[in-house]
Amino acid sequence: MRVLMIGSGGVGDAAARIASERDFFESWIVSDYDLGRAQRTVDAVAARRPGESRFVAAQVDASSADAVAALAREHRATHVFNAVDPRFVMPIFNGAKAAGADYLDMAMSLSQPHPDEPHAQSGVKLGDEQFAAASDWEEAGRLALVGIGVEPGLSDVFARYAADHLFSEIDELGTRDGANLVVRDEVGNEIFAPSFSIWTTIEECLNPPVIWEKGRGWYTTPPFSEPEVFDFPEGIGPVECVNVEHEEVLLMPRWVDAKRVTFKYGLGDEFIGVLKTLHTLGLDSTRPVKVKGVEVSPRDVVAACLPDPATIGPRMEGKTCAGLYVTGTGKDGRPRRVYLYHVVDNQTSMAEYGAQCVVWQTAVNPVVALELLASGVWSGAGVLGPEAFDAAPFLDLLAAPKPAGYGSAWGMDER
Repeated sequence: MRVLMIGSGGVGDAAARIASERDFFESWIVSDYDLGRAQRTVDAVAARRPGESRFVAAQVDASSADAVAALAREHRATHVFNAVDPRFVMPIFNGAKAAGADYLDMAMSLSQPHPDEPHAQSGVKLGDEQFAAASDWEEAGRLALVGIGVEPGLSDVFARYAADHLFSEIDELGTRDGANLVVRDEVGNEIFAPSFSIWTTIEECLNPPVIWEKGRGWYTTPPFSEPEVFDFPEGIGPVECVNVEHEEVLLMPRWVDAKRVTFKYGLGDEFIGVLKTLHTLGLDSTRPVKVKGVEVSPRDVVAACLPDPATIGPRMEGKTCAGLYVTGTGKDGRPRRVYLYHVVDNQTSMAEYGAQCVVWQTAVNPVVALELLASGVWSGAGVLGPEAFDAAPFLDLLAAPKPAGYGSAWGMDER
């Protein structure tokens, strides 16, 4: 396996550090628009594992399918791993296909709200552009494994596991994410510093959330709708969660039988207030505006003004939890409620990988998936989500102690 990774930001850098401990691949090309940043990741990996020579840096324009294809051909990449934000999904997706490589991403092609009823009907949904090309990928015998980060990704693996091993009938697949993370400035004051890309967070949280129901299909609600307090494990505790647009709702119903699929995220009052203010001021817009003769995207300005999520790890404390709350009928015919989850402590991820917990939790899952593909345990063709594959080998490999596995346990909480 020869992996071309596009993007060496927080998640890409963490993925390379995780992958450096594994032996399933021949080469790993770390590419970025900023060659210097890609080289810093390669240097960090080399420092972790003396004698490591499988990682090389390269420059790429992720907005150009031709550039992605050319780089993939140059390095004879078998797999193109998309580790940049979802604006670049389609050129990377198309570039991988043109180069005859398989493809993985952690976020799917962007949505467009319904032009007349954005808070009732879905318009162009997340991933629609990719699923429209599914037959082409299948005919070519190539695999596009979409949504294989943590959310989407691990929660989708949990959905497959719940359907196969825990439930005879599922009422709801409810992704529920929360954290108790705090970021402080140099003198110890708590500051506003999102732990993940603010560009992506704005996209997810201000777009109309999507819900799926059997007999009704996909429909939308207003942002931040249906608040509920969810009690997260391992000391995180109760966090108010709200509906957010996310890929799980677009993926799970395609492969897992359930009556309802939802995604709720524990944002907190302050974060919701900031997002609402950005929207009111038009600072969430991606349409360029002219400022003193220079055209800039307001959302890009917001992202540039906030701390880089890849750099805040040393000032962050707490844990992040990603998981799936499943309700329905167990294999024994009795009602069952289970929360399948994965918790990462920032102190641990920083100490072991120099990566803050949210980006590390996102990065580990595509690396596990690549290892399963390299070994042939997972295989397929077309545009497929994680639900299309056997979940047990993934969860076993993720949790198994090192060096056999990744040493990152997941949990199951009966409720």
